[in-house]
Amino acid sequence: MPAEWVPHATTWLTWPHCDDTWPGRREEVIPAYIDMIRALSRSESVDVNTLDGDHREAIRVILADEGIPTGVDAAVRLLVLPTDGEWIRDYGALFVVGEEGLVATDWEFNAWGRKYDRIEMNNRVPKRMAAELHIPTLSFPMVLEGGAIDVNGQGACLTTESCLLNPNRNPDLTRDEIEALLQRGLGINEVIWLGEGIVGDDTDGHVDDLARFVGPQTVVAAIEEDPSDANYRPLCENLNRLQTHRMLDGSTLKVIELPMPSPLFYRGQRLPASYLNFYIANEVVLIPAFGVPEDKSARERLQSCFPHREVVPIDAGALVCGFGSCHCLTQQVPAVEG
Repeated sequence: MPAEWVPHATTWLTWPHCDDTWPGRREEVIPAYIDMIRALSRSESVDVNTLDGDHREAIRVILADEGIPTGVDAAVRLLVLPTDGEWIRDYGALFVVGEEGLVATDWEFNAWGRKYDRIEMNNRVPKRMAAELHIPTLSFPMVLEGGAIDVNGQGACLTTESCLLNPNRNPDLTRDEIEALLQRGLGINEVIWLGEGIVGDDTDGHVDDLARFVGPQTVVAAIEEDPSDANYRPLCENLNRLQTHRMLDGSTLKVIELPMPSPLFYRGQRLPASYLNFYIANEVVLIPAFGVPEDKSARERLQSCFPHREVVPIDAGALVCGFGSCHCLTQQVPAVEG
């Protein structure tokens, strides 16, 4: 599996259509989608899933009104590919590059430990994506969401014990068996295990809210500076694991700290707001912004990691009410020569 920063052929999204993803706020997330599509389409194709012909036409009109053309010859394509949810990072195909080119890997999706009734339709999506691209599919007998892993493209994979070892995912698999399946499916040779996720994360601790590779041996990690905050202890423990980890060749990781945003709440519930839910595209990096003081320093620190890409803030105040953000909503398709 290539690192996210390698060239993309396209970025895949699903247009927001489920009222219960963002209860009472679905219309509020559309401006953020438009901003993401506009920024991404500057340097790569963008494929957007729609439900049917009428839905596709309605979205075409919305984007046209925003000055974003769609169609066969445009950077943005609207596809009819029905889904039951918007978080394509988790139920979509994970793309790897084999000896004969691009392959879509298809893992089992159980709606984050069967927390939601969004399983059957979304489990069909990886094969539909592969068919759209005219590439083969490899299926693996393990529950895995894309947000649960992050790779450096050189054999290392970040993940968390709280998610992949959770009995609501793969109760019949041991840690060793999970590592073996990740190795087979993603072409990795090393798993770096972190511990717990952040408060409010209904995914049981996806790593894309905690730590991300920004280079072969460079990781950005979320930190909480307030010892009284519930995220302080688990993030300190994860930071320590990263700082003390030895790669297979004996080298250590370079760890760059990103602050956590001030706590955000919706309907009395703390939200899993994190700047680590950024998305690396061909010429831009989309970083969630929450309208809090930490937005500026997080963006500046991340910009230092990507001197040749523009870090673009996306207003994620409404997005995170659905318990996700920029990375959760996107899925990259690596560009493969030939």
